[in-house]
Amino acid sequence: MSGAVLAGAILFPPRALLATAVPPPSAGSNNGAQKVIIDTDPGVDDAFALLLAMRSKELKVMAVTAVAGNVPLSVTLPNALRLVEIADRADIPVASGASSPLIRRLVTASYAHGNNGLAGVDFPSAPLQPVKEPAADLICRMVRENANQICIIGIGPLTNIALALRQDPEIVPLVNSIVLMGGSLSGGNVTPAAEFNFYVDPEAASVVFTSGIPIRMVGLDVTRKVQLTEKHVAALRAGEGRVSEAAARIAEAVMSMHRRAGSERGPNLHDPLAVSSLIRPDILSFEDYQIEIETSGSITAGESLGWKHAPVRHSAPMQNTGDLENAGDFSFRVNAKVATEVDSEKFFELLISRLTTG
Repeated sequence: MSGAVLAGAILFPPRALLATAVPPPSAGSNNGAQKVIIDTDPGVDDAFALLLAMRSKELKVMAVTAVAGNVPLSVTLPNALRLVEIADRADIPVASGASSPLIRRLVTASYAHGNNGLAGVDFPSAPLQPVKEPAADLICRMVRENANQICIIGIGPLTNIALALRQDPEIVPLVNSIVLMGGSLSGGNVTPAAEFNFYVDPEAASVVFTSGIPIRMVGLDVTRKVQLTEKHVAALRAGEGRVSEAAARIAEAVMSMHRRAGSERGPNLHDPLAVSSLIRPDILSFEDYQIEIETSGSITAGESLGWKHAPVRHSAPMQNTGDLENAGDFSFRVNAKVATEVDSEKFFELLISRLTTG
C-alpha cells in the first residue's frame, strides 16, 4: 500500500474507503438551494468563483474559509472579506484558516495573481471582521449542525479541509460532498506533473481523496478550456452594480498582466468553473475514476493519477521487499467523479449574467 493510501486508511474508518460509486451533490433544505462552505485562497479566479456563488440563488453560502495558497493567508483572508463586502453579503461568516500546508513550506503564485492576489487592483479594506472560530473548527461545527446537507467547495490548497477531517473524522459520513478545483489527468501547470492546488499541499489532497466523501474533481482537463477574453471583459464592464464593476476591474488588470508577460491568451477561470457545476449541471460532464495523489515523488509530488478500471498498478516493487508476485496490483475503487468535458459557452453565459445583473 502506498504511503498516501496508508495514511488515509489509518485516519478514516475502513468502511469509508470502500465506496464504489460517487453520487452527485444533493440540495440542502434552504428552499432547494445547496448549502455550501467555500474554502478559498483569493486569487483572481477565486474572486470570480466567490462572486458567482454569492450571486446564485441555487447556492446558500454558509461560510467562507480562507487558506494560504495563491498568496499568503495575510492576503487571502482580507481578500475574502473584501469580496463578501463587495457582494453585500455581510451575513456570511469568514474564517481564517491554515497559513501553511500540512508539512511543506508554502509556495505561492503571486506571479499569476499579483502580490495582492487580485491582479494589483486596490480595493478598500472591508469593514467586516473574520469570526474568531478557526476554519477547521467552523467546518466541523457546521457539518455537524447540517448533517448530510453541506457541500464543501475547495478552490485552493485543501489544507483546511484536511485539518477538519483529521480533527474530527466522525464528520466524514455527515459531509454531503466535496466539489473541488484541483488536479489533472493531462499534466500539470506548475510542474509537468502537478496542478497548483495539489502541488502546494499534496498531503492534504491525499487526505481528502482517501476520506470516502463523495468528490467531484474539476481539474485542468476542463479548466484549461475556459479562457477569459476581451469580449468577456467588455461584457463585465457594461454590467451594473458593484459586483460587475469589481469583476471588470480584476479582469482588466489580469488581462494586462498577461499581455505584459507576452501572452496573447487570457487567463483560465479555473475556480468559477468548479462552482458552476453546482449551479448548472449541464456545463460539465463527469466520469468515474479512482484518483490517487502522489506525495513521495521528488519531482511528481501533487500529481493526480486516475484509473478508470482495474487493474490498478503502482510502481514495480524493489527486490528487497516481500512477495514479488502481484505486489504491484491493488483493488479498484471509484472515489471521485472527474470532469472530462465542458461547454465553455454555457459557462461564460452563466458567469457573466450572474455578475452583471444589478
